[in-house]
Amino acid sequence: MSAPPKSDVPIITPQELAEADGFVFGFPTRFGILSAQFKAFLDATGGLWRTQQLAGKPAGIFYSTGSQGGGQETTPLTAITQLVHHGMIFVPIGYTFGAGMFEMENVKGGSPYGAGTFTGDGSRQPSELELQQAHHQGKYIAAIAKKLKGAP
Repeated sequence: MSAPPKSDVPIITPQELAEADGFVFGFPTRFGILSAQFKAFLDATGGLWRTQQLAGKPAGIFYSTGSQGGGQETTPLTAITQLVHHGMIFVPIGYTFGAGMFEMENVKGGSPYGAGTFTGDGSRQPSELELQQAHHQGKYIAAIAKKLKGAP
């Protein structure tokens, strides 16, 4: 779909998802919803759905949009349906990131649904605050996955 291949990025297959204790899915936004590429990846999980291998696993979402009005909330809202059909437990970050959620002096992506960034024309990199929010989200969901597995 016109995206250049990235040979230095490990690729997971849909079937490998069954081995995980939880997920944080990240994808770009296209017209305010998850990208077709990621939708196609999830569409390939039909066998896992049929056998309910992802049910009960915690899952979060992070995303990028091309502009501030480009889907920072609609993207995760529409992607949640994919998780729900599998019986996954959607884990939003809410306002657990604290003061960083209320930043008004600088451009910052993200929402209570998950970490986010703005890419613009593709040249903008995530800000330090956006990276901190993403790190927080990963730690937050990992802690919930451990609780669900019964780990101390």
